[in-house]
Amino acid sequence: MSKSKIALLLATALMSACAGAESPVEAAIKKAVEPRLGPGVKIDSVKETPYAGLYEVRAAGDILYTDKKGEYLIIGHVYNAKTAQDLTKERVDEINKIKFSDLPFDAAMKVVKGDGKRVIAVFEDPNCGYCKRFRQTTLKEIDNVTVYTFMYNILSEDSFVKSKNIWCAPDRSKAWDDWMVSGKAAPAAPASCAATPNDKVLALGQRLRIQGTPAIFFADGSRIPGAVDTKTLEAKLASIK
Repeated sequence: MSKSKIALLLATALMSACAGAESPVEAAIKKAVEPRLGPGVKIDSVKETPYAGLYEVRAAGDILYTDKKGEYLIIGHVYNAKTAQDLTKERVDEINKIKFSDLPFDAAMKVVKGDGKRVIAVFEDPNCGYCKRFRQTTLKEIDNVTVYTFMYNILSEDSFVKSKNIWCAPDRSKAWDDWMVSGKAAPAAPASCAATPNDKVLALGQRLRIQGTPAIFFADGSRIPGAVDTKTLEAKLASIK
C-alpha cells in the first residue's frame, strides 16, 4: 500500500474519532433499543459508561441505561454507593448546559436589582402557579441580580394572549409583575402592536428541552427546572465563579 493511501486512511480514522463516531456496539444498541421507545422517539446518542458495564442511552432529553446487547432497559438514577453521588443527575446537568450568552435577550424582559452583578434567565408561563409563587417570594426577596424573563407559553392558548398584552404594555416588566404578583391583567394589546417574540421563545424553549415552568438558567450555563426558595437560589448563585 502506498504512503499516500496509508496517510489517507489514518486521516479518515482520526476524523471519525474526533467526530465521536459510534462504535459497532453502540450502533447495534441504538438499532435494538430505539424501536422500543415509542413512536417518533429518536436516540440522540449511545455511550459506554465507566460503571457496571452499562451503556447510556440519551433520548428526548432523558437518560436511560441498557446492557451491551440492548436487551434490557433500566430507567432511574445510578448512584455511587460509597459517596451517595448521583451520577445520573450530574450527567444530565452536564448535557443540558447551554451557552448563556447565546440566549436572545432582546426577546426577554430585563430587571436589574441592586448592583445586578449576578445574572439569571427565567422561562415562565403567565398561567403558571409555581411561577407566580416563585416571583412573589424568591425573586422578591433576592437582591443584586439581573433577571431576564422569557415568556414561555406552554400551558394554554390564553398564555399567548396574556404574554402579547404584557409585551405590548408601555412598561413590560411592570405589567408582568402586576399580573404575576398582584393578579392585575394588562390591557389588551393595541392593533399597532403586532410583533411579539412569543413564537421565537416557544421555539427556543423547545430546542432547550424546557418541559415545565419556571425554568432557571445561570451564567455558567446550568439550569434548575422548577421553582426554588431564596436559600437554594442564593446558594446556587454563590457557587458560580
